[in-house]
Amino acid sequence: MNIGIQGTVGSFHYEVAKNLFGENNHFVECMDFNDIPVLLKQGKIDKGVMAVENTIAGAILPNYGLIDEYDLHIAGEYYLPIHHHLLALPGQTVADIKEVWSHPMALLQCRKYLRSQPHIKLVEEKDTAEMAKIIQQKQLKGIAAIAGYEAAKIYDLEILAESIQTNQINATRFVVLDLKNGDAVQNFNKASIRFKLSHQPGSLVNVLQIFNRYKLNMSKIQSVPIIDKPWEYAFFVDLLIDNLADYQTAMYQVARQVIELKILGEYTSMKKQ
Repeated sequence: MNIGIQGTVGSFHYEVAKNLFGENNHFVECMDFNDIPVLLKQGKIDKGVMAVENTIAGAILPNYGLIDEYDLHIAGEYYLPIHHHLLALPGQTVADIKEVWSHPMALLQCRKYLRSQPHIKLVEEKDTAEMAKIIQQKQLKGIAAIAGYEAAKIYDLEILAESIQTNQINATRFVVLDLKNGDAVQNFNKASIRFKLSHQPGSLVNVLQIFNRYKLNMSKIQSVPIIDKPWEYAFFVDLLIDNLADYQTAMYQVARQVIELKILGEYTSMKKQ
């Protein structure tokens, strides 16, 4: 398969794609999240892997917007524990490092460690593994990257400092995206939905009461602004399902309460690691 990933081979997206689909696939590197839905629509990739939330940084709102805008289908999910390492060419120490190049999210998640190294200048770049690759290709000394173990292994870099993320319980949730050309999943236990509400008091409460009535547990609810309608929001909700008949009845009733209901995906929940 052709699988779209954000970043370079060795990135966390690559690690998720490899774990889900195996190494014997073609991984299409996308420096921008926006490229993934475009390539799916063009038929240039079969699946896309996209991060949607992190335990430290929270929801990645633009990615929810992309899934909605391009009418993408969520085919599955994957929770990856994130371990950030300080990587550089072998034979150096942290004291030798003058600059760290990495993705803004990685820098944010390692801010406590980086504050303890005031001699290091922080440089924001588009991808973690891409910086590791450049350091290796150009043999740059005095420059370090923040990336995962996969990047260190692939690009033959030394780990100068291990697990430097501020919160050691750091995980990212990724979703698998496609265009929903296949048959529907029969025995799913999780659904991702998106609905728009009328601008009236109690409209959200009415929907939540339906979830409660049919024992649908919300594992996530996220409001996202509707671009062309100021102060109006779409709600993205993940539901854990025990009884499929109850879920289907609930969706019928929700559809009657909201302006628009979209089922983004029905799939098997992955246990958080």
